[in-house]
Amino acid sequence: MTTSPQPTGLTIMVIDDSSTIRRSAEIFLTQAGYRVVLADDGFDALAKINDHHPALVFCDILMPRLDGYQTCALIKKSARFHATPVLMLSSKDGLFDRARGAMVGASAYLTKPFSKDSLLAAVREHTAAKA
Repeated sequence: MTTSPQPTGLTIMVIDDSSTIRRSAEIFLTQAGYRVVLADDGFDALAKINDHHPALVFCDILMPRLDGYQTCALIKKSARFHATPVLMLSSKDGLFDRARGAMVGASAYLTKPFSKDSLLAAVREHTAAKA
């Protein structure tokens, strides 16, 4: 049996206004050995990011108050977190949405519903240098 290296307890932030999506991501990531911080919108995320210093952020696009593009742009403008990978989560898989995500600094774009494997692969890909 081959054992894959265990994550070093990296903290991952999941921002989504859907409690179902937040809970699914939390279960997948926690089972894989990551610490998870949940936020239900951009304002909640911005209030928590300084305390938790996530190695990676998953950010839904369609959220009330502050959408995912605005949230990503604010994280990327921060001197402290500009290098933190932000992966957009969306049920929309259009070229325009991907381009807009790239314009605000998103590292990648994951469509919902995501699988456990695609979520963990995205985390591994974007945190390899930090592990």
